[in-house]
Amino acid sequence: MSRPASNLLPYAALVAAIVAFCGGTSFAKRLFPLVGAEGTTAYRVGFSALLLLVAMRPWRFALTRHDAGRLLCYGLALGAMNLSFYMALRTLPLGPAIAIEFLGPLAVALAHARRAVHVALAGLAVAGLWLLLPVHGGAQSLDPVGIGFAFGAATGWACYILAGRRTGHLPAGQAVALGMVAAALLVVPIGIAHAGAALLTPLWLGMGVIAALLSSAIPYSLEMIALQRIPPHSLGVLLSLEPVVGALAGVALLGETLSLTQWGAIAMVVAASIGVIVTTPDSKQKVAA
Repeated sequence: MSRPASNLLPYAALVAAIVAFCGGTSFAKRLFPLVGAEGTTAYRVGFSALLLLVAMRPWRFALTRHDAGRLLCYGLALGAMNLSFYMALRTLPLGPAIAIEFLGPLAVALAHARRAVHVALAGLAVAGLWLLLPVHGGAQSLDPVGIGFAFGAATGWACYILAGRRTGHLPAGQAVALGMVAAALLVVPIGIAHAGAALLTPLWLGMGVIAALLSSAIPYSLEMIALQRIPPHSLGVLLSLEPVVGALAGVALLGETLSLTQWGAIAMVVAASIGVIVTTPDSKQKVAA
């Protein structure tokens, strides 16, 4: 592979991860009336863990006790993020939910920024968030409980990025597979407690496998490549595509509708993240483990 193509590979992987995630999440939301958000999360994370174990065979590589602890933190952040996000999607449209969740990686990106202009960009993101909060009333006002879960997902996403970097020296397949296993240990029991034997319905099991492939196994494998090779601030900004892609997927695949204010709020969050990458010099330095 030529050097230019090799340099573009992690960026292409991240874009593919975003598209797969948004499409898979739209598909997974159709399972909510059947097994609930908790059961859908159990499908998504549990099947992803099994698929990744088979595909990546992480036992081929040695693992120190210290690295095992890092992978446990990575997996718990991943599981908490998934569960919180799906709980938010019970009452929130996909686009606004992702926009709020995206404040997690945006905060990580801004933490690496050092210029005064970033204060203004952070203010732009906060202004977009304000437009999404249920302070304006109206028929399309967002549910406060859903917003609370979306904030939980944002916190989990930030922790996932930070913990993922601390596993960057490990083989990507090993890290994502074992991390997903740790996530499954957190969310699968919760899903079983909520949905019970309904999770064993053959048709729903098949839908769960598809949801796991599209919204977890494929995106997180691709994101691990990006985490290891894209500078921290660049990663956060490129992820800014996700709220827009998610909103479009919600409209096209789920029939969701957004007000002009909500579209504007999403655009403000995206603009803030793009501003970070435009105003922050690229860096080749690795984040300290």
